[in-house]
Order: sequence, then C-alpha cells, then structure tokens
Amino acid sequence: MATFHFDLVSPEKLAFSGEVEQVDVPGIEGDFGVLAGHAPVVAAIRPGILTVTSGGAKQKIIVLGGLAEVSDKGLTVLADVATSLEDLDRARFADTIAEMEAKLAEKDGSELDREIERLDHFKSIQNELSTTAMH
Repeated sequence: MATFHFDLVSPEKLAFSGEVEQVDVPGIEGDFGVLAGHAPVVAAIRPGILTVTSGGAKQKIIVLGGLAEVSDKGLTVLADVATSLEDLDRARFADTIAEMEAKLAEKDGSELDREIERLDHFKSIQNELSTTAMH
C-alpha cells in the first residue's frame, strides 16, 4: 500500500511524524480517512480518536479539536491536545466529563448547544476507550 507523510502537532510537542498508510480523522463535518494521493483539503477536527495505520499496525490518539490539512506534502494535523491512549489519565478524563455535565445548568441558548455537542464528543471518546479496553 502506498504511504504518505503525516505530522501530528500539538502545542506541547510533535506527537507523531512519519510515513503512514492511512489516517482516520474525526472531522467536525464527519470522520474522514486519508490515503496517499488524497485531494487537498483543510478541515476542522472535533474531539475524538484519530487512528494512524502504519506497517499494518493501528495507533489511536485522542485529539481535542484543531485543524487537518491535506496537501501534496501529506497530512498535517494541528491539534489543540493530542494524547496517546497509553498516556491518557482515564480517571481525570472521567472527572472532566463530570465537570462539563455540572456546568451545563449555567449555560443557555446556542452556548448550551455547543457545550452539549462538546460533551457528547467527550462521552463518545470515553465509550470508545471502554470498548477498546475490552479488545
């Protein structure tokens, strides 16, 4: 399978850089996969799990928003936060979800809608983490 260059950058570090076969990105408009030769695109990403396939192995990385850019040079994801599943403090992540739920009562209108959507994304990550732990 053809490969392309992929960089995953967060404010803290270069989380990944290398040749990959495929990257599945959690886009705001829907998840999308990138293969070698993908058409150029810039897309906003939502909180979710980014999956990197390289050498037949899959690596899952939690991203909490950002931008993805596909160009003739490959794929670059500028993530607000990027954390490998191994490095994620699951108890702290669960606490973050509980705090988000508690703060919903303080919101209204479109702000409430945005916070509910963000909470749903965090819960879907937590659900996938629970499912992943069983495999």
